[in-house]
Amino acid sequence: MHRPPAQPTIDLGHHGDAEVGDGLVDLAVNVRREPMPPWLAEPLRDSLTRLADYPDPRPARAAVAARHHRPPAEVLLTAGAAEGFVLLARALHGARRPVVVHPQFTEPEAALHAAGHRVERVLLDPADGFRLHPDRVPADADLVVVGNPTNPTSVLHPAETVAALARPGRVLVVDEAFADTTISSAGVAEPETLAHRRDLPGLVVVRSLTKTWGLAGLRIGYLLGPAGLLARLAAVQPLWAVSTPALVAATACATPTAVAAERGIAARLAADRAHLVDRLADLPRVRIGAPPASAFVLLETPGADRVRIALRERGWAVRRGDTFPGLGPDWVRVAVRDPATTDNFVSVLAETMEA
Repeated sequence: MHRPPAQPTIDLGHHGDAEVGDGLVDLAVNVRREPMPPWLAEPLRDSLTRLADYPDPRPARAAVAARHHRPPAEVLLTAGAAEGFVLLARALHGARRPVVVHPQFTEPEAALHAAGHRVERVLLDPADGFRLHPDRVPADADLVVVGNPTNPTSVLHPAETVAALARPGRVLVVDEAFADTTISSAGVAEPETLAHRRDLPGLVVVRSLTKTWGLAGLRIGYLLGPAGLLARLAAVQPLWAVSTPALVAATACATPTAVAAERGIAARLAADRAHLVDRLADLPRVRIGAPPASAFVLLETPGADRVRIALRERGWAVRRGDTFPGLGPDWVRVAVRDPATTDNFVSVLAETMEA
């Protein structure tokens, strides 16, 4: 049986929230922080009066299924997207050759290791803009995990490129936690999502509601995939894993009102991201890793690990890059914020690099 080579030791459990501290401007975490709209806040408040009842996931599952034009059996609600990776790792314990495409969110690999899997990595090339090449994934890999758009690179892979990884006998896990942040130049929302694809064998799409709607503390996400496969995952999920408030949030965020609002947010985010990219272009020693498509931008600059610490001393938190396989100490990830925050940040970054 194939045994991949040993991987270098990286802290896969490090996340952006560890970078944030009192008084720091947070550019390390990709959660949007805006006032909650009434159509979400009011049902959440009302749900607190029903906490004596056990959670009933059926209405939320039906709402999410309707949003993605699927039957409810093809939806599994989870306590955040991260729980979905744990369920996949536990339920697919028989996978012979699991492969994770990096750089990407580290929890899928961490969950696989915790469940006893020996994981093989496919590293995308920064010189190639972190483009996905399906032929680089081993043909006999029976479990493949890839992000789209990918955290931390902010690369949005073409849907057909990702779909080319699907094949009989393989579970293809596509992490779309940030899909709702993407919009095309023509205004098409989620232009490369596979959430609607029911024809691809073994496809599981992982989604999150915590980023756009500021619900990281509530823990709500879901999986989309074949009913039989999701039933296997549900069998290893704890009872009542998703709380009543989280289920209410899932229902509210699946409505046409929410989807329309999501698209407006993605359009504004695109404008704010373009402003950040333009300002960074003024810094001669900063390189953007690839054209960004999501709520964050990956930067390469010599000595970024030292720059990150100096920024922290000046009141700014950014996400270190060396805990992502395939990156290193010269990389940092920066969250997209409003133009005023961006202008202040770029000015401080320029001063820090000149010091």
